[in-house]
Amino acid sequence: MRYITINQDVPQCSEIGIGCMRINALSSSEVENLINTSLEVGINFFDHADIYGGGKSEELFGEWLQKNPEKRKDIVIQSKCGIRKGYYDFSKEYILESVEQILKRLKTDYLDILLLHRPDALMEVEEIAEAFNQLKNEGKVRAFGLSNVNAMQIELIQSELDQPILINQLQFSLAHTGLIDSGINANHPSSAGEARDGGTYEYCRLNNIILQAWSPLQYGFFEGTFLGNDLYPELNETINRLAAKYEVTPEAIAIAWILRLPMSVQAIVGSTNPQRIKNMAKATDIVLTKVEWYELYRSAGNLLP
Repeated sequence: MRYITINQDVPQCSEIGIGCMRINALSSSEVENLINTSLEVGINFFDHADIYGGGKSEELFGEWLQKNPEKRKDIVIQSKCGIRKGYYDFSKEYILESVEQILKRLKTDYLDILLLHRPDALMEVEEIAEAFNQLKNEGKVRAFGLSNVNAMQIELIQSELDQPILINQLQFSLAHTGLIDSGINANHPSSAGEARDGGTYEYCRLNNIILQAWSPLQYGFFEGTFLGNDLYPELNETINRLAAKYEVTPEAIAIAWILRLPMSVQAIVGSTNPQRIKNMAKATDIVLTKVEWYELYRSAGNLLP
């Protein structure tokens, strides 16, 4: 397993993180098996959000943590807030209350990382700054980031903050490549060259902001996985051939493609299957060549100008 640095207050983080959105459907023993298997293969990063399972995902994780308090110092817990029923809310009051409830459910005194989940068009940036300062000073959050935001939204929020924005969590996979398409197709008269996000990928690289890729095996918006999917025959043929070459499973190749980006990247995987977690952990043993990376990109249906 490879690791990256968030800041001096957070332990080194595995390049693969466990997305805990679906663990609310598991039993306590299944959650324990999932977490323990992740730790065995070197994954120490666990991604939550206050809305996952209506809070039950955090509660189940908190049960494990209560039974294993000695493990707290060795794992990195991230959670997110800001999504409410029918709207988004980055108000100081809501951020502070959300963190209090997250900590109670997780049965911990602090979060390693807090992300704001989806951009609130009505956000008061000064309130975000006040909330972050209070959480940092009280020792309740050690690092901060954002999720699903573009370059100028990061710039806007950062303009008032004392703490640096260290993470941007975005949907990215072999079948969801919009983050890099516009750069590859710059100065080319195709729809792929439309810069819908204002150069967010390049902005994150310039500012040493870690990219966390969510749904790294999915296509569309939760439509399903592209692995073994008849919609992606050429992509799967290429993935399977490379999986045989590197003696890993297709999941590992798909994750290795994301981790090949020349910046600090984490793949947040949402599987609740311990064996698949083991399979995907092997992605960090692989460094795809540039030729292989572009072959996978083209096989997913992308054209080079």
